Amino acid sequence: MLLLLMLLLLLLLLLLQQLLLLLQLIILLLLLLLPLLLLLVLQLLLLLQQLLLLLLLLPLLLLLLLLLLLLLLLLLLLLLLLLLLLLLLLLLLLLLLLLLLLLLLLLLLLLLLLLMLLLLLLLLPLLLLLLQLLLQILL
Repeated sequence: MLLLLMLLLLLLLLLLQQLLLLLQLIILLLLLLLPLLLLLVLQLLLLLQQLLLLLLLLPLLLLLLLLLLLLLLLLLLLLLLLLLLLLLLLLLLLLLLLLLLLLLLLLLLLLLLLLMLLLLLLLLPLLLLLLQLLLQILL
């Protein structure tokens, strides 16, 4: 039974290690995506600058393109916000999993304590009988 509990604890530790590796992978992915999004914003700002140079020649067309560019920038900001929210959600999920693992460990410890108490209760009559025999031998 103790071996089974030890194996279960080892399995829980391996699961925790896998969860931490998953968290590292998610953070690395987000760190790789953020510079790309910033580069896209810079490209859009450069495009906006070029369109402002065309403002002298084509005011109406530029106005439409500017609106489109602002919509794209807004969409990009919303995407960035969505990525940050996704990261927060994943962090909360990992925290919940860690809490569940801790709860499972506490339950295992409680089970181990109950098993030890049961074993003690089962062995108590035998110990009393042994003590009685020992007292009879000594007396």
